[in-house]
Amino acid sequence: MTTFNDTLLRAARGERTAHTPVWYMRQAGRSQPEYRAIKEKYSLEEITHQPELCAYVTRLPVENYNVDAAILYKDIVTPLPGIGIDVKIKAGVGPVIANPIRSVADVENLGEFDAKEHTPFVLETIKLLAEEQLNVPLIGFAGAPFTLASYMIEGGPSKNYNKTKSFMVSEPQAWFALMDKLADMIIADVTAQIQAGAKAIQVFDSWVGALNVEDYRIFIKPVMTRIFAELQKENVPLIQFGVGASHLAKEWNDLPIDVVGLDWRLPIKEARAHGITKPVQGNLDPSLLLADWSVIEKRTKDIIDQGLEMPGHIFNLGHGVFPEVDPDVLKRLTALIHEYSAQQIQAHS
Repeated sequence: MTTFNDTLLRAARGERTAHTPVWYMRQAGRSQPEYRAIKEKYSLEEITHQPELCAYVTRLPVENYNVDAAILYKDIVTPLPGIGIDVKIKAGVGPVIANPIRSVADVENLGEFDAKEHTPFVLETIKLLAEEQLNVPLIGFAGAPFTLASYMIEGGPSKNYNKTKSFMVSEPQAWFALMDKLADMIIADVTAQIQAGAKAIQVFDSWVGALNVEDYRIFIKPVMTRIFAELQKENVPLIQFGVGASHLAKEWNDLPIDVVGLDWRLPIKEARAHGITKPVQGNLDPSLLLADWSVIEKRTKDIIDQGLEMPGHIFNLGHGVFPEVDPDVLKRLTALIHEYSAQQIQAHS
């Protein structure tokens, strides 16, 4: 029987490990030829609704790249139909919402989320992966309230979040009601993922970097504190991640989370100098995966060296894998991270 690799879980708790663990955001899919073949037949929604196929897609990068964790294949908007949001994921566009939120009444009309009723296919996928005795932890995930609200208010992806930010400051009653509704949904969704077998959770607040620190503290931090405080009861590592949100990293360090996710804009050593004391995850710029190997190797070693200055580093990209990335580069990168970090740890022990 294969030994369970719990390196990521131990790093997330700030423990010393034999090597730096690694996984890649969007590792399931995108650049993998096997996944592309599946996508010719099925949409993302169709894949997630077929647990055996979804489990295969989730497991594939673990087998191909030898990473230290799997991440569940789904989308952050997957639970939204359960509360009454008419959302479709359009190829090349992203989530598009037919009934955007415009008022307090729209918020009050949202329903309550029940994972067993609304996303049984997600829970079945997780259970299948547990039964297959995946030898690495499965990371479950959810979108954070601001990011989900931005889709729900804008009606789809946005470059500037003008409607969202205006709604937030102009309609505070409606905003906080929406935050509470989304918090309830996220807590129910994630708790069900953990109980089905997820061993760690990442909350993606992908677009919260659009806010300044003061607005984050007023309009977002209270709901994030409530969500994470509730999820802490499940006793699995909790990771917070956003893009272009380096100015919020200190705010995240205050939250009841285990790991602060960093994108490529904030070096680990700088985060530490700014008072980030929790374990960190990150943070190679994914664009560099198209560069010469010598560049990738140099940058990767530098990130590992910075990460090893304190216990608790999970290597990742600063955002997701994109379609042009060669899967062989990810495989080679994983081997480099494992081998180089193990050498450095051994040399300094």
